[in-house]
Amino acid sequence: MKVLVTNDDGIYAKGIECLAKSLSLLAEVTVVAPDVERSAVGHAITLNNPLRVEEVYKGGRLFGYAINGTPADCVKIGINAIMNNKPDAVFSGINPGANVGTDIIYSGTVSAAIEGSIMGCCSVAVSVGDRRNPDYDFAADYSMKLLKMLAQKKFPGILLNVNMPSIPPEKINGVRLTRQGKMQFRDYFDKRKDPSGRTYYWLTGEQTDSEPGDDIDSNALRDGCISITPIQYNLTDNGLFEQLKKWKFDK
Repeated sequence: MKVLVTNDDGIYAKGIECLAKSLSLLAEVTVVAPDVERSAVGHAITLNNPLRVEEVYKGGRLFGYAINGTPADCVKIGINAIMNNKPDAVFSGINPGANVGTDIIYSGTVSAAIEGSIMGCCSVAVSVGDRRNPDYDFAADYSMKLLKMLAQKKFPGILLNVNMPSIPPEKINGVRLTRQGKMQFRDYFDKRKDPSGRTYYWLTGEQTDSEPGDDIDSNALRDGCISITPIQYNLTDNGLFEQLKKWKFDK
């Protein structure tokens, strides 16, 4: 079994090292990740600049390949040029900080998994809901369990967004199959002055409440559960599509 591992925090991030180490117990792992952190870049790809590939060694051994591009770039070049064959699965992470609600639209972690699914691979985005002291080891171990399950089910193109609560493993209250909620951030732009007296703005904000429901991703994390959300990249609103069939559109 072959697995492509990537992220949006960069190839030197602790999360991707733990993820690759765990999955390598089950599969042949190829790491292809951005050369620097590229969080919140969404599904951007590089069109007008060359992509450069650099080998990265850790402990005297080849760890993976650093790309001067986005997470989606990494999956594209990883499958089409570095691995030369479609892997059995793509795992993206482990991201410090949850990717729930509208966060997944901006997330480079999730976008990398989406790109894997577009290319026909079972794909999983893995995040931990703690930016300061994330437990990567537990998330990595759970990722290995998911890989075992995916290998048995043989469901091509499946796309899962997995979030771990930021509590000790022994206090986790189980696993919930969830839906993407509407939790988002209320944005504020803090107006500041640089040393030269020029105005600049720093994006900040606060998290809004999600809608009620035990099967909402952010609520599962709040309740101390692992959240697993099946997602898709087809954005068609099928309900609205049926309604619009009744409209008369003139050219």
